[in-house]
Amino acid sequence: MNQAAQTAQLLSLARSREPADRERLLNGIVEMCDASQAAGGQTAPEVQILLDSIFMTLVVEAERDIRARLAQSLADATWAPPALINILALDEIEIARPIIARSPILRDHDLIRLLVQATLEHQIEIARRPQLSPAVVEAILAKDESAVLTALASNPTAQISPEGLRRLVDKARDVVALRSPLARHPNLSSDLAEQLYLWVGRALRDALTGRFQLDPDKMAQAVGASLHAAHAGAPRDDNPAVEQAEDREAMEAALVEKLDAAGQLRPGYLLRVLRERRLPLFLFALARLGGFDIRQVRRAVDSNRPELLALACSAVGIDRSVFPTILTHVRELNGGRPGGGAEAARKASGAFGPFAPDIAAMAFRQAVSAA
Repeated sequence: MNQAAQTAQLLSLARSREPADRERLLNGIVEMCDASQAAGGQTAPEVQILLDSIFMTLVVEAERDIRARLAQSLADATWAPPALINILALDEIEIARPIIARSPILRDHDLIRLLVQATLEHQIEIARRPQLSPAVVEAILAKDESAVLTALASNPTAQISPEGLRRLVDKARDVVALRSPLARHPNLSSDLAEQLYLWVGRALRDALTGRFQLDPDKMAQAVGASLHAAHAGAPRDDNPAVEQAEDREAMEAALVEKLDAAGQLRPGYLLRVLRERRLPLFLFALARLGGFDIRQVRRAVDSNRPELLALACSAVGIDRSVFPTILTHVRELNGGRPGGGAEAARKASGAFGPFAPDIAAMAFRQAVSAA
């Protein structure tokens, strides 16, 4: 089948709303592009634009398991649309992991931006990525997140400078998890090994002594001096907890911004993320679609007036028939809020009156300010 016929077949599948057809469509695009690359051919520019558009549309609407399989299929692709790869990299960690680990589309600036926007789990995956450049390594060191630094120390292919290793060894005094990977790091110098020796236990001391031919008597004296300094009041903490703080909301906001910039943020996305139990993503998407302040949307979903949420949904084009499902999902994920019970939910349908979305948006802003 020639490329034109394949494209026609894919377009036919694109018109279907059935999940099975969407998956066949995604697989068909991947197979066609892989075959073209393997044959040394190039996709016509107008066809590539069309395929990129289909990819972006479907990945936003696709269910979680389809997105996961798509991420696996595209992780090694050199032809994948950069916008799509960056959106998948901000998805749930199980979906994002192969993209972060292997995608050749992700450049240094993409990885550095992910370090700022994504969760701790995403940051750890970035630190594990093979052949990390000095720029990305420096960004990881600057964040000074213990769990991410530990992943970096465990990555023997990362391009860590001697100064970077020194900073990691300094950090190992307070972060126990760093000590073992640093003791085995291929680029550890003898000077840094002597410093690390002071923080580690007997097994790692023996390993360092054997690897670097350290003088046992000299090292024993150094350990004694270190213990004396500690007992004399030098600050020391051999048992710090590995930091686990995540900035999930920053990641959700960044993902919504990317979808909007790609022209793929649509009202139907709201119901999909609620079905995936991702309430923060729903809130940011609703705020972005309606041009609302995120604080207004949060106030609406935390109130006892479901009509506020109904007005916001009406303003972004949600149908009256879909709102009860949205309200049910939001209440399940938000401790029963917005409250008001079944009667308030019934009255909320009045927000879907015969008026334009901009009128509903204006009414929402006024009502939520007065709430």
